[in-house]
Amino acid sequence: MGYYAHSGRAPDKSDWQTLKEHLFAVAGRAADRAGIFGLERAAAVTGLFHDLGKYNPPFQRRLEGAAEPVDHSTAGAQVVCDLAKPGDAAMAQLIAYCILGHHAGLPDRLDGPGTFDHRMKRPQAVDAAWKDELKAEISALVPDMVRRFPADRAGHAFAWAFMGRMLFSALVDADFSDTERFYEALGEKTADRDWPALSTVIDDFIARFDAHMATFSGLDGELNRLRRDVLAHVRAGAEREPGLFTLTVPTGGGKTLASLGFALDHARRHGHRRIIYAIPFTSIIDQTAAIFRAVLGDDHVLEHHSSIEEEKFDARRRERKDKLKLAMEDWAAPVVVTTTVQLFESLFTARPSRARKLHNIAGSIIILDEAQTLPKTLLTPIMRALEELARNYGCTIVLCTATQPALGKRPELPGGLPLAGQELAPDPLGLAAKLARTHVVHAGEMNNAALLDALAGHDQALVIVNSRRHALDLYREAGEAGLEGLVHLTTRQYAAHRRRILADVRDRLKDGRPCRLIATSLIEAGVDVDFPVAWRAEAGLDQIVQAAGRVNREGRRERESSIVTVFKPPDYRPPAEIGGLIGDMGRIIGKHADLTSLAAIEDYFGEVYWRMGEGMDGKKILDRFTLSNRTGCHFDYRTVGQDFRMIESGLAPVIVALDEDAKEVVDQLTVEKVPSGLLARKLQSSVVQVPPKARDLLIRNGHVAFVAPQWRGDQFAVLQTASLYHSDVGLLWEDADYLGAESYVL
Repeated sequence: MGYYAHSGRAPDKSDWQTLKEHLFAVAGRAADRAGIFGLERAAAVTGLFHDLGKYNPPFQRRLEGAAEPVDHSTAGAQVVCDLAKPGDAAMAQLIAYCILGHHAGLPDRLDGPGTFDHRMKRPQAVDAAWKDELKAEISALVPDMVRRFPADRAGHAFAWAFMGRMLFSALVDADFSDTERFYEALGEKTADRDWPALSTVIDDFIARFDAHMATFSGLDGELNRLRRDVLAHVRAGAEREPGLFTLTVPTGGGKTLASLGFALDHARRHGHRRIIYAIPFTSIIDQTAAIFRAVLGDDHVLEHHSSIEEEKFDARRRERKDKLKLAMEDWAAPVVVTTTVQLFESLFTARPSRARKLHNIAGSIIILDEAQTLPKTLLTPIMRALEELARNYGCTIVLCTATQPALGKRPELPGGLPLAGQELAPDPLGLAAKLARTHVVHAGEMNNAALLDALAGHDQALVIVNSRRHALDLYREAGEAGLEGLVHLTTRQYAAHRRRILADVRDRLKDGRPCRLIATSLIEAGVDVDFPVAWRAEAGLDQIVQAAGRVNREGRRERESSIVTVFKPPDYRPPAEIGGLIGDMGRIIGKHADLTSLAAIEDYFGEVYWRMGEGMDGKKILDRFTLSNRTGCHFDYRTVGQDFRMIESGLAPVIVALDEDAKEVVDQLTVEKVPSGLLARKLQSSVVQVPPKARDLLIRNGHVAFVAPQWRGDQFAVLQTASLYHSDVGLLWEDADYLGAESYVL
């Protein structure tokens, strides 16, 4: 009998894709994707055997319409391990992990159904026809990069596990793209866009960048001269060999454009494939992406911060063309602007949809903006991932911030990065002194009433607090007190709405109109606003310094009058992690007259790292990747993927389609052939992240619903009750129960 990978329309199967064609196509595509990091041979074997279980009459009947579920992703894993030579045993296991997980996700090694060991013992029946059709040789699978892996056991095991995830990415993308190509030819799928290679546009990018920067060349003033000096020095560093770098430039020193200039020059010098700019908060992704589009052109920048992904998308549906309905990005664009959440959770994921992009990170320049915001409890695994990318995957990484955390090797951080001598900025200490524009003072306890009294004395002022609840309470009380020019900014608002709010804030500040902004910490990291004064709820010193960067940003006021007041809110307990950082800051306050100085910041991070110790791998991520001489790779990919969360509480997306453009995209969700990834990209600025239990309640009461679940699964949860979203404060999910009852009365 003939064996097929995917079904078509013709009753005689003349337009069906043969299994042999699909396997060889995926093998070739996977090898191409993995070639940049030397895994092409292993990737080819992975692609060739990934669907071996389809050489099975029950699966062929499934393609013809039978409902019987068939496990087709276990047989290939078993055969590869059986055929591998002893010297390739560990690599064969990695290949097996990838084959087992290419639909349902990378498994854990032990403990129950669905794990590696359980499935490798599951009996499989495949037709011997594969031996004649594939004629595969499984040998010489271990790549040269293994020789560069760390010598210590933990580091060596982590490097192997990281390599496995990169191999998995090459397979997933190859499988997806070949399946997509087949269904496009049948007219059942609309192609997403193609991106140019960075090498074909880099000269134009640099010419555009130079022309953009030339518009600032005639500007006078010390600040503009300093920015030009920073840019020239940083770009000169682009000639250095690829690796890990720091870029320490205070707020207002032009580090965003300086880092882009470095990345462009460095990419042309060393042949990097793309530039990835990772930002901690969606509040500044729009701002940064807009700058890059203005400089480089609208058609070359991918903005990816979408949290719209499959959660419970039926694994059986992923076996067929339904997997094309998943909202996946492959990061093939020459310039990617994303979040650190998206970047690092992808680097530790077990899920195919998130892993697809990983092979495209290899050979990239990665700019980590506001690097001080990296979560402390995940810092050790994050540093190990950055080292791997630089050591074995051709990446240059720039830790870019105004308040550089001391991530280099030091007594209190023995696992730090090799950053000695890798600073790109000219004289960070001198820059910090020249760009010092604020004074930080401590006011002790201030309740909401005291804050309102303070705000009443300033027509333009910024207040930053540690929780959405505190921000909302304070905003409402300020309104009741009759304060003018009140503005509320939190993640209750979707990104496109926040963009409009910030534009209004900038206009108010520029025109001298009343503007009292009450916000959460999302305003801190790089948002371009310039207030005369600010109040900041107690937090870590890095956050205090970032808050200070929103005050007297352009240096137009006297430093003595540009006050940042740190206060303790007695009625709102800080989150646990921030509570620890407040204690760290308290231990260094008396040692430094200027808390915004680099010496104070260095001292502060030393306190943080000393206190946390092993807590910088709080989830014991590294402990779950081990190697055994007897049994090989013990990698718990699935549980690590579940536990590696940059935002500890976990949040769920709700699409708020109030703008006309967003409404049109939501309507397109019901058009089956439009790619989910394209729609997710268009909707990412219309998302509010809410607690999962709150979203469940909204769904139960009919206020949120999944659109087109028959095609999109549970990817697109759309707000149905527009009255829950308020123009001033955003989405009030706390009203879900009340409004649910009210709707029955009506």
